[in-house]
Amino acid sequence: MANLTLKQLRYFEALTRHGRFRLAADACAISQPALSMQIRELEDQLGNDLFERTARDAKLTAFGEIFAHRVREILRAVDELGELARAARNPFLARLRIGIIPTVAPYLLPVVINELNRTFEGIQIDVRETQTARLIQELAQGELDMAIVALPVSEPSLTEFKLFDEDFVLVRRHEDAGKPVPERDALREMRLLLLEEGHCFREQALSFCRIGSARPREIMEGSSLSTLVQMVGAGIGITLIPEMAVPVETRSAQVSIARFPAPSPSRTIGMIWRNATPLVRQLRQIADVIHACTAPMREQAESGTGRS
Repeated sequence: MANLTLKQLRYFEALTRHGRFRLAADACAISQPALSMQIRELEDQLGNDLFERTARDAKLTAFGEIFAHRVREILRAVDELGELARAARNPFLARLRIGIIPTVAPYLLPVVINELNRTFEGIQIDVRETQTARLIQELAQGELDMAIVALPVSEPSLTEFKLFDEDFVLVRRHEDAGKPVPERDALREMRLLLLEEGHCFREQALSFCRIGSARPREIMEGSSLSTLVQMVGAGIGITLIPEMAVPVETRSAQVSIARFPAPSPSRTIGMIWRNATPLVRQLRQIADVIHACTAPMREQAESGTGRS
């Protein structure tokens, strides 16, 4: 069997991830025919089909599933060699690839990026915003250096570093300001606006309201916290949002904010990175900087400032 190339393995991994030749080719910045030819050559070298092809999709064969698992291990090891070289060349990171969940990104990123740029002069910061499951996958594949998510993620291969806790608040119509805060069991009887499936914040809100499988009429979904707050302002229902989102999301919406009595719903925000990364020392320095610049959020949570 001829030697396999890293290029072929990366093309294979892209097709495995995207499931379509066109999308995989776009991700690899090559033409679709060129990608198809590389995959066919790889299969010829292996003497086995890796994909079942249809007019639109490419699905892994049984052998392809086994092969994909080993390819991910190889590419992760190669990426870690690159990280080792990066760590040896620079006392601090020249480039930092950050992942972050959508319910944190708009509110925390400006502060974090400004502080990192101030502390590590010349650092290049690349940001990837997506849901937790995708961030964990991209971390495992070496596509990200670290991610900011809601903890715990409970992945044995990942290190968790707590940044701060924050409460959830209730968003109601402007006319409801001053009314008693409903008990959480009562929230189940109201029209609750939630994020779409896949957002961890959605699951946290459902858990607090003790909702397992609600009827469709009781729940409406939005793609972002901003959409949910605007829907509340239009009188459609109520929602919960994290406290850090309040200053941004309530500026242009006619809504009122109410805080729940203790024990209030909350979440823990933190950083995660691979246990095996050679960049542990640098990432701990990054974590210390981010931890310091989120001090106001920790102080607010501890003091209960602004609670009613």
